[in-house]
Amino acid sequence: MITDLKRTLRGKNHSFTVVVVDDGSKDNTAAEAKGAGAEVVRHILNTGQGGASATGLSYAEQNGFDLAATMDADGQHDPEDMLNGVKIAASGGVDLLIGSRLIDRKGMSRVKRIGNAGLSFVTFALFGVNVADSQSGMRVFSRAALEKLRWKSNRYEFCSEMLWRARQQGLRIDEYPIKTIYTEYSRSRSGIAGQSNWNGVNILKNLIRRRIVELFE
Repeated sequence: MITDLKRTLRGKNHSFTVVVVDDGSKDNTAAEAKGAGAEVVRHILNTGQGGASATGLSYAEQNGFDLAATMDADGQHDPEDMLNGVKIAASGGVDLLIGSRLIDRKGMSRVKRIGNAGLSFVTFALFGVNVADSQSGMRVFSRAALEKLRWKSNRYEFCSEMLWRARQQGLRIDEYPIKTIYTEYSRSRSGIAGQSNWNGVNILKNLIRRRIVELFE
């Protein structure tokens, strides 16, 4: 994936750095990522998707990036879609750009469509942010988003909380269509956004708890 991403980005009218956050893995992730030419940031302990994403975006902010983009490491995203998102974000007018798999649903299973749409509805109901695919791992962040956007969740519910925090900060949010590519590995992670269906229930509970707590802070 790193090789394909670098090949896609190389030669375009911008410089780039591929950063891999090794979130406490026990395998050869760090060594293989370095061998493929990526900058690697390692967590000693697993912090979850929210924690790993925060680390990657912090790296981008501290190193003066104008834009940063995230994508899942299971091969379900096309580097060309990331490049398209970067072009859209670079033109201005948006601070948090979501790569939506639900604008064009081709190839996405019925279970994943229903699960992702359900969590997007919850995101709107709890936080007032209306997007089609709140759980997408492909996102592009402006410099303003890198400087202002923070969240408290470390696990999968951070996807919805991120949108809430962006709204609180007055950041501009938009979506654009992307493809979903199912590899053998990503198909093995059944359920919502590659998670188990039971984890979707936990996400819902944690989001409601977070919303209630902050009503009384």
